[in-house]
Amino acid sequence: METTPDDSEQSAPTRNVRKAGTVNWGTATVIGVFAGMLYGGSREAVASVSKDAEVMLKLGSTPDKREQYRLMRDAMEKRFIRVTRGSIIGGIRLGMFTAAFHGVQNLLAEQRGVHDVLNVVGAGSATAAMFGFILPGSLMWRARNVALGSVLGAAVCFPLGWLQLSLAERANEGGLGEMLEEGSGVGSAIERMESNLRK
Repeated sequence: METTPDDSEQSAPTRNVRKAGTVNWGTATVIGVFAGMLYGGSREAVASVSKDAEVMLKLGSTPDKREQYRLMRDAMEKRFIRVTRGSIIGGIRLGMFTAAFHGVQNLLAEQRGVHDVLNVVGAGSATAAMFGFILPGSLMWRARNVALGSVLGAAVCFPLGWLQLSLAERANEGGLGEMLEEGSGVGSAIERMESNLRK
């Protein structure tokens, strides 16, 4: 039995197209890591200004040039270590939060079959509750953090989810949704170019 070209096109696997408005998990995680690194490093750099003032006072009271050089070198090494440590910890924290939030949001969108505000609210509530449970403390303290985190996460994410969906709808009105449905990979771009050249 020979296969017709129509049969071969139908048997080809279709690519799973994301729903319009959902965020790419990997991209969001990378952006979260870099934003956390920037925030953590800058926060530690600002906090070390007072420690630099203490070093300057010590330098003024030390007449020996070798001792001044040693004090200055130690202060710069400690500042570099503090800023680097703050940058790494900030990147890990915000990256984990971003990865968990967008992972839960995309999972809810996939399971429910629709991308709406409830996905964003559910993801914010679940992620804030999870991070409330991770915080150190007694079991009662963690239970309070989980309850507070879930309520606060839902309250903060409701307006953000509404804003995200309204921006996605505006982008879809401009034709971006049709491009996402057609595909945005390299293969689909080549196919679009070939179809444009055939016209």
